[in-house]
Amino acid sequence: MTAAKPYLTGHYAPVADEITATELTVEGHLPPELTGRLIRNGHNPKPGITPTHWFKGSGMVHGIRLREGRAEWYRNRWVHTPALDGAPYMTDKGPDLTASTAGTHVIEHGGRLLALCEANLPFELTRDLETVGAHDFNGRLKTAMTAHPKADPVTGELHFFASSPFPPFLTYYVADPKGEIVHSAEIPGATASLKHDFAITRRHVVFIEGNVTFDPAEHSGIPYGWSDQQPARIGVMPRGGEGDRQIRWFSIEPGNMLHASNAYEDGQGRIVLEGPTVDREGFRLSWNWWVGAPGRGTEPNARSYTRRWVIDLTAGTVDEQIIDDLAVEFPTLNEDYLGAENRYQYAVSFPDQEGFGGYGVVKYDRTTGARRIHRIGDARLPSEAVFVPAAGATNEDDGYLLTVVSDLKQDASQLLVLDASGLDRIATVHLPRRVTAGIHGSWIPDSALDGSEN
Repeated sequence: MTAAKPYLTGHYAPVADEITATELTVEGHLPPELTGRLIRNGHNPKPGITPTHWFKGSGMVHGIRLREGRAEWYRNRWVHTPALDGAPYMTDKGPDLTASTAGTHVIEHGGRLLALCEANLPFELTRDLETVGAHDFNGRLKTAMTAHPKADPVTGELHFFASSPFPPFLTYYVADPKGEIVHSAEIPGATASLKHDFAITRRHVVFIEGNVTFDPAEHSGIPYGWSDQQPARIGVMPRGGEGDRQIRWFSIEPGNMLHASNAYEDGQGRIVLEGPTVDREGFRLSWNWWVGAPGRGTEPNARSYTRRWVIDLTAGTVDEQIIDDLAVEFPTLNEDYLGAENRYQYAVSFPDQEGFGGYGVVKYDRTTGARRIHRIGDARLPSEAVFVPAAGATNEDDGYLLTVVSDLKQDASQLLVLDASGLDRIATVHLPRRVTAGIHGSWIPDSALDGSEN
């Protein structure tokens, strides 16, 4: 008998149907400013379907509606793309950018909810998570779109890119606050290296090329693999104007980074970039988990340690170091500080063969170097911790962390609301089912959706 794929078991076991539940039980006190929707996305193949890779599972969004101290509803919906019904990505006419899993992230921009998968077009959703259809920015988006766009908290612009294993390898876009693409350019010097995430600062755009690159011999459906021949690099270019033509590439040590924590210009004009990275062995252990192959790690994020790069544009140098020995992923922050120097960062900690042995929500103080962990408990896995500012916040960490916990012992899930300053639990919302461990999500306040209700 073939062993079950790890991404179809335990915390990652998919749910079989779509449900809606109302008037959820709340323990503790939900702050009234938490009026909006927490929407999470992840891979959830239909019953009877075994995808060849974790990332090939169809996307399912889970939403929790909070309003003025109440938890009004929970609902989950597949993102109804052609791929959900078996349509192939490759056709006789080339790739079908609508044949998406749409299972990596969900964001709001310009009043639209968009489910994202980096190999395809985004898919628009309604406020109740029903699928509207593929969104191509009024015909201006003719490539795929990253699952990690960056919303500039100062300008309201949305910065994003398309990464391809074939030329053009990298295309950069900017959409205005209303959701119209106002700039696009092919970026010179890029390679087929997988670019899953990137960063922006107030004055620059920062791309990361690691050692994971296009591999035509990989047959899992995700044609990438580690290559010692692929140089690891950071590309830096000025924002605005002709900055696309002024990109500079800086060599860095071998590795691969999936998610950027943040980037900013320091007082000396240097660019500081941070994010969890893996080495060759960490990537091997993680990839084998993602495809269900022998020799895999016990978790999907093996040996993922936070690294810092300091890029001196004047000297043309990069200083880099691992700044923490805890295995973490899914870094987040108060997004009012995205692109600027931030003191606090958050992440999810994973068991490591040689380190901390459980799941937790982690808070880093970058000024003091302190690390605090809210331990979730036995057989309980938290989702990415989404930061929501408190009403009248004056400090960077005045706010709340929202995380959905998969509880295997109870076969249940809860939404935990933590105080972002001390990681103390403020409230628990009991959900009507165990929510499949997912990837990314967003808090969407009512104000972002024009305050209208369905």
